[in-house]
Amino acid sequence: MCSRSRRAGAIESAAEQPSAPRTRVTCLQEDTITTPIKPASWTYAEQFVAEDDVLAAARARAEEVGVSPISAGGGAALRFLASVLDARAVVEIGTGTGVSGLWLLRGMRSDGVLTTVDIEAEHQRLAKETFSDAGIPGNRARTIAGAGLDVLPRLTDGHYDLVFCDGDKREYAAYLAEAVRLLRPGGVVAFDNALWHDRVADPAQRDDETTAIRELGRTIADNEALVSVLLPVGDGLLVAKKVWKPEA
Repeated sequence: MCSRSRRAGAIESAAEQPSAPRTRVTCLQEDTITTPIKPASWTYAEQFVAEDDVLAAARARAEEVGVSPISAGGGAALRFLASVLDARAVVEIGTGTGVSGLWLLRGMRSDGVLTTVDIEAEHQRLAKETFSDAGIPGNRARTIAGAGLDVLPRLTDGHYDLVFCDGDKREYAAYLAEAVRLLRPGGVVAFDNALWHDRVADPAQRDDETTAIRELGRTIADNEALVSVLLPVGDGLLVAKKVWKPEA
């Protein structure tokens, strides 16, 4: 990194020593770093990991039933997280038609189990079709029909490697509290729609969903027990790692 003050100092030093050879100092201007990428670059990044016919069919089912699944870029990020964590146990809130679930399963260990929760049993039936089409064994996906906040309290403390939340945005704060309990030390929680259609970054937007997501971001950022990052993939993916703390 080259700062303006360091560049000025180099010039002053050269002036004091006229016999010294001139050195050209090149700095990457700050505005070239902070300027948003162009739509073409965003699309290129979103499509960097291509989706196959199974995911395309799952997206078609989602459109038919009015479900908005995670984007391809967001799905690839989930697969990456599951792979890095060597995830064996994952919880998903918001099954949909299995788009995000399949991305997760493809990143998990071959013996890993996805527990996926959705209030709509029909969505889960369609998700099972997706998993079957992808050749995922039936015992690797446990579907539970019900509201997230009714199901999560029944799951085992400290057992899960990854919790993915894509349910009711107004319940995101409550999902976070449950996720912190469910995750093992070093586990990760991820929230889709963290930018909520460009509304979260606009302070004038104060609807319930936007406010809930905005407050979730602040809560996570201020929590010293979490290491977080907001990824601008899809509609935003907010990710936080549960810090490992040795027992006293």
